[in-house]
Amino acid sequence: MYLYVVAASVWVYVLVFYGLFKGTRFLSPARLKGRTVVITGSNTGIGKSTALELAKRGARVILACRNKEKAEAAAFDIRSESGNPQVVFMQLDLASLKSVRSFAETFLKTEPRLDILINNAGVISPGCTEEGFDLAFGVNHLGHFLLTSLLLERLRRCGPSRVITVSALLHRFGSIDFQLLAPQTDAVPPQSAWSSLQAYCNSKLCNVLFTRELANRLEGTDVTCYTLHPGVIYTELCCNLSQWLQLLMMPLAKLFLLDPSGGCQTTLYCALQEGIEPLSGRYFSNCALQQVGANGRDDGLAKKLWEPRIP
Repeated sequence: MYLYVVAASVWVYVLVFYGLFKGTRFLSPARLKGRTVVITGSNTGIGKSTALELAKRGARVILACRNKEKAEAAAFDIRSESGNPQVVFMQLDLASLKSVRSFAETFLKTEPRLDILINNAGVISPGCTEEGFDLAFGVNHLGHFLLTSLLLERLRRCGPSRVITVSALLHRFGSIDFQLLAPQTDAVPPQSAWSSLQAYCNSKLCNVLFTRELANRLEGTDVTCYTLHPGVIYTELCCNLSQWLQLLMMPLAKLFLLDPSGGCQTTLYCALQEGIEPLSGRYFSNCALQQVGANGRDDGLAKKLWEPRIP
């Protein structure tokens, strides 16, 4: 009887994992020789897996990362595994708007093309950016907002081109209080784990709204944009959580969550799938079009998010 219970438990796990968590694989044979891709946060996790897959397809891949040592190690790994020597690191700290501007200036001087921009980097962590913005808002949204704006003309010149911004299913629990989006001039009190998670949800809602309005502004051009939920993934994104939360999540992560290779499939779909240009501005998950939460469909909120607030 015990063996029957164990066997049934294993089958339930397999059905749940492959039915709900495993996700779809993107199998397009598309090649990218002669095209250039920028991927933020690509020294680890789904960013690194995305970079590897695009390098295998022949793209010139720019790893836009904060940590030079980790990024150069990742670039070496990707070059070795893909056989593509066109994988390079460029310094980018999304928690510093000065760094974002410096990256864009260097990139535009040294790289003649930009065909795909993948805004992938993300954090769940308390704290503030160099300019005093909430860290999750600054890194996950505002830094990418500025980066995209600075590179948009190059994307237009190289069209057809795409902007992919990684959001999350948790955007459904996000909200936007524009007063809280202003930079903080006073000392910021310590944030709880819950506050950090809520700030993450809010930033991912910003990504959905950013993409929605960006598509409106790009209408009639050869640049399209998409946002996505990569799946339920355990990556180094979670390393900023408290130790007890990591210990609590680890067993569940090992059992149910996607690995980075599985997590990059929808990003690849949005970057490479033919025929989705009419769906610019929309939200994808599991390599398919999905509906966003109610706040993510608010065009007035999306337009307001584009009002100048970058110092």
